[in-house]
Amino acid sequence: MTELSYTEPKPKVIAGSVDDWELVVGMEVHAQVKSDSKLFSGASTQFGAEPNSNVSLVDAAMPGMLPVINEYCVEQAVRTGLGLQADINLFSQFDRKNYFYPDLPQGYQISQLYHPIVGEGEILVDMEPGVARKVRVERIHLEQDAGKSIHDMDPEMSFVDLNRTGVALMEIVSRPDIRGPEEAAEYVRKLRQILRYLDTCDGNMQEGSMRADVNVSVCKKGQYEKFRETGDFSHLGTRCEIKNMNSMRFIQAAIDYEARRQIAILEDGGSIDQETRLYDPTKGETRSMRSKEEAHDYRYFPCPDLLPLTIEQEWVDRIRAGLPELPDEKKARFVTDYKMTEYDAGVLTAETANATFFEEVAKGRDGKQAANWVINDLFGRLNKEGLSVDATPVGAAQLGSILDLIAKGDISGKIAKDLFEIVWAEGGNPAEIVEARGMRQVTDTGAIEAAVEEVIAANPDKASNAVQKPSMAGWFVGQVMKATGGKANPKAVNEIVRAKLGI
Repeated sequence: MTELSYTEPKPKVIAGSVDDWELVVGMEVHAQVKSDSKLFSGASTQFGAEPNSNVSLVDAAMPGMLPVINEYCVEQAVRTGLGLQADINLFSQFDRKNYFYPDLPQGYQISQLYHPIVGEGEILVDMEPGVARKVRVERIHLEQDAGKSIHDMDPEMSFVDLNRTGVALMEIVSRPDIRGPEEAAEYVRKLRQILRYLDTCDGNMQEGSMRADVNVSVCKKGQYEKFRETGDFSHLGTRCEIKNMNSMRFIQAAIDYEARRQIAILEDGGSIDQETRLYDPTKGETRSMRSKEEAHDYRYFPCPDLLPLTIEQEWVDRIRAGLPELPDEKKARFVTDYKMTEYDAGVLTAETANATFFEEVAKGRDGKQAANWVINDLFGRLNKEGLSVDATPVGAAQLGSILDLIAKGDISGKIAKDLFEIVWAEGGNPAEIVEARGMRQVTDTGAIEAAVEEVIAANPDKASNAVQKPSMAGWFVGQVMKATGGKANPKAVNEIVRAKLGI
């Protein structure tokens, strides 16, 4: 496989009143497993159902009810790990994480602390063409989600919806390798893209299918390198966790605010308390939520209701064999096979539907021309109309037909733009539209010569000046194109104009 070369971006440096400081960010992303049923019960995972309608006796923690592992959720976690080039642990184990939440009926969460299903992996975070950060993934573990507490339906009471209780989550934990707010947002965006390619999470952040806890600390310049050399976290400063972020823009804003808050405290002689904070997008600031718990605060112990999970290497290999082409591989192939820029390849591979559409258009045609039309004309119009490629009025076959008409010389680039607008508004077969509306470009040199001679005869002064100023040929070409309604072949017009003017 062809790989793209890259250089690492410089870390974000924030100037304090006394020192320069660097940001260090680690992410814990909770991605909802794409599955029809929950992690330990057969209840539906349908979003938007009536409150408390997708709740089994297991989810409600009724006495005597025991969890049963959902094999498909395990498969989805393994697929995700393989997509992140991570180690797959053939032995893993579920633990009880004990804490009280009103929307967690069991009084504990079933998670994986000591033996996660997925070990170390990595993600290449693209910042710009040729610039990327390799972020290490520490682990991925499976756990069940909690329900949802609703506080704005009554002035005196809170309500609980248990539909989400027991839904399978993959907690994807990064190393503290992210060095700025923009990188953090791009990390989440790249992770979301990979999960969507793998079809293991829909990545719908508005629905809560993907949420990020952001750990932020600051250190003086040079300290991060000491951490990488020694593995000693004391070089990084005390971290604060910003909980439940579901917007790329808010992730950036929260990190920037939190870093500056910590710098101000440290430069004033204070110290940072390790705590969990929330981001208020209205005020643009973080606020304290609770002191940060450590693992011992949750009294973890192996879940007595579930046997350790053992899987076969052969099963893992079968899942690996079924993986789709992932974003980095597809992007590198597009650059090589279609002779396009890395930027264009990034746009076209941002979503699987975009890439599939492009390849249908480009099949057997000029790849770079197809990319220009898909990105600039189609995607530009879709963005303007607020549509996805799945809802495009101009299908891949129709756009390909327009490119074929250009390649055969039946229409010019200008006519093609007009034809695209007609197909967008009315649909239809582009070739038939060209014939029915007389849009075929004029290639008859005799007719073009007559039009050129007519324009020259009507403008003798400009024609005589063109000998001394050859750039004026462009004016004549424009006049001929105007006279022929844009149907004349531009290349033929240019050649005949120059010949007739003697330049």
